[in-house]
Amino acid sequence: MMNQLKAGLWTGLVLMSSAISGCSGENAANSDNSMDQKSAVTLVRNDAEKKVEVLVNGALFTAYLYPESIAKPVLYPIKSAKGNDLTRGFPLDPRPGERVDHPHHIGLWFNYGDVNGLDFWNNSDAIPVEKKSGYGSIVHTDILGTKESREGAELEVAADWIAQDGRILLKETTRFIFSSVGEKRVIDRITTLKAHGQDISFTDNKEGMLGIRVARELEHPSNKPELFTDANGIATTVPTLNNEGVSGMYRSSEGIEGDDVWGTRGKWVNLSGEINDEKVSLAIVDHPKNPGYPTYWHARGYGLFAANTLGQKALSNGKEVLNFKLKDGELVTFRYRIVVNSGSSLTDEVLNQESEDFSK
Repeated sequence: MMNQLKAGLWTGLVLMSSAISGCSGENAANSDNSMDQKSAVTLVRNDAEKKVEVLVNGALFTAYLYPESIAKPVLYPIKSAKGNDLTRGFPLDPRPGERVDHPHHIGLWFNYGDVNGLDFWNNSDAIPVEKKSGYGSIVHTDILGTKESREGAELEVAADWIAQDGRILLKETTRFIFSSVGEKRVIDRITTLKAHGQDISFTDNKEGMLGIRVARELEHPSNKPELFTDANGIATTVPTLNNEGVSGMYRSSEGIEGDDVWGTRGKWVNLSGEINDEKVSLAIVDHPKNPGYPTYWHARGYGLFAANTLGQKALSNGKEVLNFKLKDGELVTFRYRIVVNSGSSLTDEVLNQESEDFSK
């Protein structure tokens, strides 16, 4: 009897010790994983100023802007976890020392350089009135819905792709999914285009499709003046600037780096650098269901970072051509993931996992 009592007492002590140890281990794990905790993502709608702000733990991450003055809706600015701007300020909010070329490069946008002969990519208030007939605009029409949850926030919007005479070529619906875990922030953009009232041709063009114009710090250092022309032959001189603090470097899923990324295919491209002593990564991830996957990259050292799934002729040096078409009423959906990381550069392994997760 005494032996049974001692055995029971010993068993109880062991169980109590295990419970205490397990509790301590759980608390330690929670502490270790604190950087992996989801952040509160909220949306602030401001119809008067034609924007919807996206806040992470109360601080601005980005904003959906849709004024008529910029020829298409954009996400601007895009900020890191420490509040540094990853996107260029010009032309909305110019900052000292940055380039002032290509006024149509604003924040993050989605459009194309040749839709039934109209240039949606290069349109801006810099285009002379007498030439406007060759350009198209994307006009925001409605906020279809907003949603906030423990996983993040969603914004669904509608827009029309229109000619200067008011004809609607495409009806667009876009769903933005914003999330934040630790120092990593993610934007998923899912855009569906529907041909409206006519057949639509996306004639092969290097000006497309998902573009970001990055801050000066994320450009590649520039040692000489550069001249670039758009699809209409309009030249823009990109001058050499002071390279102090300029640290950008592209790297693709295929292991290609720097300016060599331009005109190559890849599942993703990561642009890494440092802004105000904060190491950052800005990556774009393509989706297997996109036409032309894996995308060609229209990534320039002067700060244009774009994934062009439809433009192949110029980017492949004429080896491939894709003239994508929609019959009247037909739909096509484009999916992209944008990853913003603070504190370190994203590794190939992490981005390969992002690509795999996104593809699901």
